Amino acid sequence: MMQFAEFAQVVIALSVIFVWTVRLDRVVAEFKEYKIPNLLRNLVGASKIALGTLLIAGIWYPGLVLVPAIIMGILMLGAQFAHFSVRHPLVKYLPSLALLILCVFVTGVHAGLLPK
Repeated sequence: MMQFAEFAQVVIALSVIFVWTVRLDRVVAEFKEYKIPNLLRNLVGASKIALGTLLIAGIWYPGLVLVPAIIMGILMLGAQFAHFSVRHPLVKYLPSLALLILCVFVTGVHAGLLPK
């Protein structure tokens, strides 16, 4: 199970880093649509990249994983609420929903709620 958790950590981290670097123009447009200030957008982006980095480092230092997985999950839950607030179609919810599910799984493994 730990190998799946490590794979999930990499998927979460690379997805977040890709979205907040390569696809930043889309993120900027979405945050404008949500009427979220630029400062908060930048804080969310920097936080997600830092958390993703910790999830990668957690492959070698597992003690680093639990808190970043929980916080990333909370941010993904926030993304779900943001999509809901502007009534996006279901397809827009799916990426952050998938990452939320992966965060819950990683949290469960590292919290000892799921077998390692």
